[in-house]
Amino acid sequence: MIIHLTSKVEKLGVDIGTYGAAVNLTLVTPEKAIKLAANDFFRHHLSKDGQKLTLFREMLAGCGAGTCQVIVTTPMEMLKIQLQDAGRLAAQRKLMPQAVSPGGPVEVKSPTAVQLTRELLREKGIAGLYKGLGATLLRDVPFSIIYFPLFANLNNLGKKTEEGPAPFYVSFISGCIAGSTAAVAVNPVDVIKTRLQSLTRGSQEDTYSGVTDCIRKILRNEGPTAFLKGAYCRALVIAPLFGIAQVVYFLGVGEFILSFLPKRNN
Repeated sequence: MIIHLTSKVEKLGVDIGTYGAAVNLTLVTPEKAIKLAANDFFRHHLSKDGQKLTLFREMLAGCGAGTCQVIVTTPMEMLKIQLQDAGRLAAQRKLMPQAVSPGGPVEVKSPTAVQLTRELLREKGIAGLYKGLGATLLRDVPFSIIYFPLFANLNNLGKKTEEGPAPFYVSFISGCIAGSTAAVAVNPVDVIKTRLQSLTRGSQEDTYSGVTDCIRKILRNEGPTAFLKGAYCRALVIAPLFGIAQVVYFLGVGEFILSFLPKRNN
């Protein structure tokens, strides 16, 4: 009986992990494209006659890139969290079918991303998809402010010549280091954002009225270490993600996009 229950829990755990995969696969590409292209766009317009950007201007370009990407990031994160919550609650009901229906197990169907989107739009309008926008901005803008200047400077260290591009492996390693560093740095805000965007909660879970209320309740009930939950996993995921994204982007996508921008006269 115990072995059967354990295997059932493991299977449900795998199922829960796949609920947000489709949303991520659909929207993570435009999210990264917006972030990388916007950073290059702002760097292009903040540069003076092709001169090297100051650290402040690099951070300013990163701030603009982070602000632009939340257009896609906020709905993506919102739907992903709702799908994962739906899967978690469905798993709990499947583990205790007799408590739900004495007559036998009841099949519980989890909602799809399209169904959740329609429900949110019907009940709360477009604002429903952008719940947690403030917390997402607080996470993604500092992330980009840290990531892009750090990546640019690490990447420049690996250049063989002053004018030539860095080897692809240098861009990959630079993206990994910069991505994991920025991810750990903003992890506390990611914890807050996730709590705020979780609409469906268990009976013992707290509800939050805003960012300040969320911070206060987490500190009171769980302590400061709660803000570092998932930091290690985020670093492991973000590092290769941004390493690969930077390699692909710097193989030619960035130059292709920049070719459409008007060239400045000397």
